[in-house]
Amino acid sequence: MSFVDIFEQHNWDDMKHSIYAKQACDVENALRAPYRTLEDFKALISPAALPYLEQMAQLSHRITQKRFGKTIQMYIPLYLSNECQNICTYCGFSLSNKIPRKTLTDKEILSEVDCLKQMGYDSILLVSGEAHITVGVDYFRHALKLIKPHFSYIAMEVQPMDEEEYKELIPEGVNAVLVYQETYHKEEYKTHHPKGKKSIFNYRLETPDRLGEAGIHKIGLGVLIGLEDWRTDSFFTALHLNYLEKSYWKTKYSISFPRLRPHAGGIMPKMEMTNAELVQLICAYRIFNEEVELSLSTRESGSLRNNLVKIGITSMSAGSKTNPGGYTAASESLEQFEINDERSAQQIAEIIRQQGYEPVWKDWDRVLSEAI
Repeated sequence: MSFVDIFEQHNWDDMKHSIYAKQACDVENALRAPYRTLEDFKALISPAALPYLEQMAQLSHRITQKRFGKTIQMYIPLYLSNECQNICTYCGFSLSNKIPRKTLTDKEILSEVDCLKQMGYDSILLVSGEAHITVGVDYFRHALKLIKPHFSYIAMEVQPMDEEEYKELIPEGVNAVLVYQETYHKEEYKTHHPKGKKSIFNYRLETPDRLGEAGIHKIGLGVLIGLEDWRTDSFFTALHLNYLEKSYWKTKYSISFPRLRPHAGGIMPKMEMTNAELVQLICAYRIFNEEVELSLSTRESGSLRNNLVKIGITSMSAGSKTNPGGYTAASESLEQFEINDERSAQQIAEIIRQQGYEPVWKDWDRVLSEAI
């Protein structure tokens, strides 16, 4: 059994109706419950929960501090390539966009690494477009050999791969893999992914299963908020998380909250999410699941990110560039999306400290795992 079997048992329209039918009493029961179910999560993300936002935020704060302490993990993306064989209506790297393409050479990778180390980072997220031939397993394996000596924690957000391919990359230094379903609405998914391997809905849906079977340390989930009804998409994300935690209990999990941002050839969100609703969703995940890591990128504004430090977020990026070579010299390659919070890593770290929290640059060392 994979998540596809679970997914097929849940009808999108039925789940959406169930969420929007929740009432104040359901929200109050969810807030009081010692253990929250998926039905409680529906209540917490429903419109009926918005009047309880302050109560949710306080509870989320207490739960997060109890589990993670007063810490925020700092990470930064390093874009290896913007070459892509997929057409995605919402992405600046889409094959349909006639933009300058670039894949980093060894020298350029090391130049980017040197820049990021000077910024203080020890946790890195490697990102690329989905170009299986030019930027495939062989390229990643080689890039990891260059990058691994410089970072204690390496995550990847690249094209979905087969289980055996993940097994090849894990010994090269990959600790985590992020794979966003974009949307769990099958028909809407087809609309936004008309060409390329990414158009195969079930192959992408089963990627976390392949990661779990491969034995990855952490799996990142999420949807692109704005492609469909965010509440229903978030329910399916929670359903996916629930299944994975039971199936691959040795693996850690994280959730990200990317909202549609401007880019070349961009589309307008089908459903706008307000800042208050984003806070609601973050709190709902934390109240539902005390163990999951919650990450917030520079897509969001500085003022909003400042206010979310104490609410439930456990990791943040800062000083990010979303084009290959962006930290050093490659201004000619197009960004995947526009950055909203352009403050430096040190500025964000100082904001975190001012709120009584500690920015964590390194919380993992391979020496610990090798000694086991």
